[in-house]
Amino acid sequence: MAADFSLRRLDTSQADFHSAYAHLLRFDAAQDAAIEDVVAAILRDVRTRGDAAVLEYTGKFDGLDAQSMNQLELPHFRLADALAGLDRERRAALEQAAQRIRRYHERQVQSSWSYTEEDGTLLGQQITPLDRVGLYVPGGKAAYPSSVLMNAIPAKVAGVAELVMVVPTPRGEQNDLVLAAAAVAGVDRVFTVGGAQAVAALAYGTRTIPQVDKIVGPGNAYVAAAKRRVFGVVGIDMIAGPSEILVICDGKTDPDWIAMDLFSQAEHDELAQALLLSPDGEFLNEVEASIRRLLTEMPRAQVIASSLQGRGALIKTRDLDEAAEIANQAAPEHLELSVDAPLDLAEKIRHAGAIFLGRNTCEALGDYCAGPNHVLPTSRTARFSSPLGVYDFQKRSSLIMASAQGAQTLGRIAATLAYGEGLQAHARSAEYRIHR
Repeated sequence: MAADFSLRRLDTSQADFHSAYAHLLRFDAAQDAAIEDVVAAILRDVRTRGDAAVLEYTGKFDGLDAQSMNQLELPHFRLADALAGLDRERRAALEQAAQRIRRYHERQVQSSWSYTEEDGTLLGQQITPLDRVGLYVPGGKAAYPSSVLMNAIPAKVAGVAELVMVVPTPRGEQNDLVLAAAAVAGVDRVFTVGGAQAVAALAYGTRTIPQVDKIVGPGNAYVAAAKRRVFGVVGIDMIAGPSEILVICDGKTDPDWIAMDLFSQAEHDELAQALLLSPDGEFLNEVEASIRRLLTEMPRAQVIASSLQGRGALIKTRDLDEAAEIANQAAPEHLELSVDAPLDLAEKIRHAGAIFLGRNTCEALGDYCAGPNHVLPTSRTARFSSPLGVYDFQKRSSLIMASAQGAQTLGRIAATLAYGEGLQAHARSAEYRIHR
């Protein structure tokens, strides 16, 4: 795959720029009716028949002829063996990444707090971890140990008592790197189950697979559809869209670096989005030349080319301030600020999942080992949502303890407002505590 694909060029000085940019950012996340129907049927079946349905679908979709659910749960020594079997370099990388991720997330832990008013009334907030969390991990030839670390470690730091991992193993193919990551992250139980049936088992519970409070982790369209449908029965992390990267560069970074940074997200799939913004038009030309030259070296060249042609763009801006505002409109999953003063420019960024500062900070560092979570909002949802973190595995309960004196003041206020809403029981409940 060489230079035989078109690469979109935009310029903010063009009269139609904003409409063209809005069209570029638009992503149609319409649900596939056929997938929805299949998933709905699987969820109903697992909810009704439990383990029997899970066994049946695992045999049908993954080619595993298990006679009982016990055969689908991996013993702890299997995880330990997978970790022990890694070569020294790979094990060190896994453990170092885990250490960095844990250290970062330990700073996110929230604590309970309270204060006492002058009349003795106590108000506050109690922080508690979720009891049990389900982690979905793609399996088979797909190896995403980084996803195991990024989802499991914050849950454990939050104090989640039990972490249940589900991972499909098509035709019995187990990925040792994924299992080793589960050992490092402290996963408690692992079931070799995948697809919508795994999501259903976690959401509703079966005789063997316990019901969880929240389901996190990436999956295919069937997994995403299942997570969407069980939300409300359990919590979910998010419904992720295609991967995204937006790079703002002042024109002083090696164009090969920027081209490869764009590739790093474009190689995920054809719907991924990679955008470059720069006030230097000649630099955009240099990056395009790097893209066309380096693409021939990439094993996933076809995917990268399709992504860049379909949803990518090189965009000339008036200056870096305008580039920052255009980036805010995109609210990208990953934002690289490859400029001389990245911290200054970052102050102008309002919407981004993760911000990578400076020429040496490629997005790939965040994917694996920098420390912050790589589970990030996509499809412009960074306008109102945040990266996965410890706070997603903790919940808040309000604390209210009225003193006898406080009940006099609060009771009168509450009764007055309750009568105004026509809720007499509310009012009288409050009035009972008032001393006449």
